[in-house]
Amino acid sequence: MSAPATPASNHSPHDLPGNAYGSDEAGLICGYIFDADAPDPARAVDSVQAAAWLATHQDPATGQDGITKNRADGAPNSAYLWLHFNLSHAQAERWLHAHAHLPDEFFETLHEGTRSTQIERINTRGDGKHRESTEDALIAVINDVHFDFDFDPAKIATLWISLGPRVVVTARTKALRSVDALRTAVRAGDAPCSTTDLLAHLLRDQADVLVNIVRGVTAQVDVIEDDLLADKRGHSPRRLGVLRRVLVRLQRLLAPEPAALFRLLQNPPPWMVESDVVTLRGSTEEFSVVLRDMGALQERIKLLQEEIAAYVNEENNRSLYVLTVVTVLALPINILAGLFGMNVGGIPLAQHEHGFWIVVNIVLAFTAIAAWATRRRRKEH
Repeated sequence: MSAPATPASNHSPHDLPGNAYGSDEAGLICGYIFDADAPDPARAVDSVQAAAWLATHQDPATGQDGITKNRADGAPNSAYLWLHFNLSHAQAERWLHAHAHLPDEFFETLHEGTRSTQIERINTRGDGKHRESTEDALIAVINDVHFDFDFDPAKIATLWISLGPRVVVTARTKALRSVDALRTAVRAGDAPCSTTDLLAHLLRDQADVLVNIVRGVTAQVDVIEDDLLADKRGHSPRRLGVLRRVLVRLQRLLAPEPAALFRLLQNPPPWMVESDVVTLRGSTEEFSVVLRDMGALQERIKLLQEEIAAYVNEENNRSLYVLTVVTVLALPINILAGLFGMNVGGIPLAQHEHGFWIVVNIVLAFTAIAAWATRRRRKEH
């Protein structure tokens, strides 16, 4: 049944249909048709409109599940579709199978559950069931932090991407910061001119998120370092350990990304024009700089941990030394108290009128000898 015409409203044309913070009945979080030649270069669509666009833009001449490269008037078709799905929704993958015609490798990657960053060029020529076009597509797995990231190493999740000349599909299970930043930019009127430009925009947003994380960690490390320089020792080394684990986990998951992109740019798909390659290379280099900054910050945290550990070890040694000295100095009085406290006959000086003071002097003498021996031993070391 066709949907009734939508009445005019006061909402921006870039507002998401339905619930802006959830997903529709197909698991679609947001969808946009980008067309630089249209009055609205970034038009929000729901899953029904997206399915209709995909159906009407298939290539009738070849019979393939491809996207036509020309409009009805013969002019080049610059329009493309971006769909962002919530994989936690039960209908999301079913909808993708039914309407998106993505490469089989994309679904295989989803089912593998791999979290290792990878960007692969997939040759979609052939008779596969799920094909976006007769041209090569890109399958990417990248990692990002949760939208509510609070420096918890566990709050890192995966974003799966299928990218072709006319359709981009991104899918996730947890709300992620980078793709949300891209979504916010599009809603504000930013319309990437191509699918590659959209990917470059996403990578720049990912780099911006990492920069903010690095700045947040740096600010905390600066406070700890300043306190150490001021001889303030109130910070727990556990906090530095948490920050370092966050950086190590992020770098381990994200470090392969620039290398994978550079390999792709050495042999880009035919539909990726030179300007797109240059844009993507710039985003990759920016991302590499952020990763180097993360590595340098890890080393800085490691040095602070070593300094704090050395201080704690020194404090422990000092406490142990004081305890040892007290034990040694108390040894004479403990021995004499034990001997003279025995309830037996024949205890020396028991009947002597100055017996108590004689024993006190003996204790003081032995204590002085023990203190002298301890002090001399400390000077020797």
